[in-house]
Amino acid sequence: MNSQLLLSLKEVIISYHKNEIFNNLDLNIHRKDFIALVGKNGVGKSTLMNVISGKHELDTGEIWNIENISIKYFSQNLNFNNENQSIEKEILVNLENQNEDFQIDIFCNYMNLDKNEIIRNLSGGQKRRVGLIKTLINKSDLLLLDEPTNHLDLDTIVWLENYLRRLDCAIICVSHDKTFLKNFTNKIFWIDRSKIKINQNGYKDFYNWSKMLLSQEERELQNRKQSVNIEVNWANKGVKARVKRNIRRVEQAKELKENLENDISSFKNATKKIDFKLVKDNTKNFRHVAEFHNASFYYDTYKYYPILKNFNFKINKKDRIGLLGANGSGKSTFLKILLQEVTLREGSLKIRKELEFSYFDQLRNDLKDNLAIKKILVPSGGDYLKANQKERHVCSYLKDFHFDPSKANDPVSSLSGGMKNRLLLSKVLANPKSGLILDEPTNDLDTDTLELVESILSQYNGTLIVVSHNRDFLDKLVNKILYFKGNGDIVIFNGGYHDFLEKKEDLINKKNLTDNQIKDKTLRKIKKNDEKKKLTFKLQFELDSLPNEIEDLRNKIQKYNDIISDQTLFEKNNELFIQSSQKIGLLQLELEEKEERWLELMELEDSNEIS
Repeated sequence: MNSQLLLSLKEVIISYHKNEIFNNLDLNIHRKDFIALVGKNGVGKSTLMNVISGKHELDTGEIWNIENISIKYFSQNLNFNNENQSIEKEILVNLENQNEDFQIDIFCNYMNLDKNEIIRNLSGGQKRRVGLIKTLINKSDLLLLDEPTNHLDLDTIVWLENYLRRLDCAIICVSHDKTFLKNFTNKIFWIDRSKIKINQNGYKDFYNWSKMLLSQEERELQNRKQSVNIEVNWANKGVKARVKRNIRRVEQAKELKENLENDISSFKNATKKIDFKLVKDNTKNFRHVAEFHNASFYYDTYKYYPILKNFNFKINKKDRIGLLGANGSGKSTFLKILLQEVTLREGSLKIRKELEFSYFDQLRNDLKDNLAIKKILVPSGGDYLKANQKERHVCSYLKDFHFDPSKANDPVSSLSGGMKNRLLLSKVLANPKSGLILDEPTNDLDTDTLELVESILSQYNGTLIVVSHNRDFLDKLVNKILYFKGNGDIVIFNGGYHDFLEKKEDLINKKNLTDNQIKDKTLRKIKKNDEKKKLTFKLQFELDSLPNEIEDLRNKIQKYNDIISDQTLFEKNNELFIQSSQKIGLLQLELEEKEERWLELMELEDSNEIS
């Protein structure tokens, strides 16, 4: 039985600045269609989303949708009601059912946000997470998501995948994260040369399916070429006493040849791959290029929440290190320490003088909107740059990264977010130094550019350090993991991302109480009594009993979390959902009290042992 038809486009034509984006577009969207919207940057993905959401008018054609359809759109452009109010109030204003305000706590918890934080004080990534909550928290018939995983840590991305799979709506998603798309989509809309090709098997089938379609198209072009050649040869021979019929056939042969050449050129542009070879690095291979020794760092405002704590680590020249961890756990600060933009509070960092870093900054601070695109690559002026130790014309180099050379003098402000990332990558990769730091390099990149970057980095034999939430990207590139647990604790793992994932639970969760002790380090500022007394029998019994009580409370919280994880529960039994949510809050408070009490008794016991 087919799912309910929600929206339909018929014979749609859309142009932009005289460029045809879509030509005679037909498509249908049904409930429970979880669609991966794919295509190169600039082919019209955002335009299609805007058409569906009603923000872009059609040139010609028809659009139909069910009565009172609810469409929610998470886009690159974030709008807030009032940046001077808290996250909670911002979301509450947009919450359609005010009786479900408890959901704000749930979503903020999963998105690692403090609901009491003021919007204007948030980072760009935190604001995107608030925008994502505002999109998801209300029910919808059709959900449009434009790069929803940007600025999310890996644990939150996994939660989002599971959340989306359980929704009773249609979803259209644009994302550079292949693994994310593979894990929840069941249909593909592939925009290719003003047309949309549809696959019913989801993104997991995209590679084989697209390769098959392109191979089929190539065979058809070859067949056309043979038949057109026959017609053209006949026309070139000349025919005595031409009649109107023959003259018409000559004209048709010319037209067929012209159309074929246009189609072949279009096909080559759509399938071309850049062969980008890095010059081999002939510098001396030092075993260690950097070394942390008992390194500690914290910000004055958060003294009791360190970024590094007694950290010891050696970085080798050919290390390919992936930095993982929740947002705010210290990954970007760690990069600043390596770049020597901030100084350690304690311990030392020794960096060999031969190690120089090229740096891709996710904030794109090196890009100025008012500058011409080519000026980013050749800031001193002129038309040539040194790329990969060779003199290259800037337009030729831009083509390597899928830019239109005719737009080299356009301002940076004319580029989309993905194209800006591509431009900055082209600058960084023109001449990567002995060390390469990439902070979220894959955001907003299309598949072709991702494959190009992966190809270049696979040839790079310097020291590579990558911060990324893109699992497929990490799988292909890194051989060592630094996992930032938070509060200065870093897990060092020798192996790739997939290997780390298999052992993650053992590495991170084997010492729960120690982790809580670190997490709640501010509680260690307990006032100590000057008089050191031995623990009474009653206090010792309480101390011995607390670990089991804490574990019991955690199990109860997990049980209620399992109950409310059913996304259909609110509709089936809203009373149970509300009771369970409230119970979690009460148990969490009790757990915090128990942990605080345990720390107090441990402090007292430790002071007695010292005395």
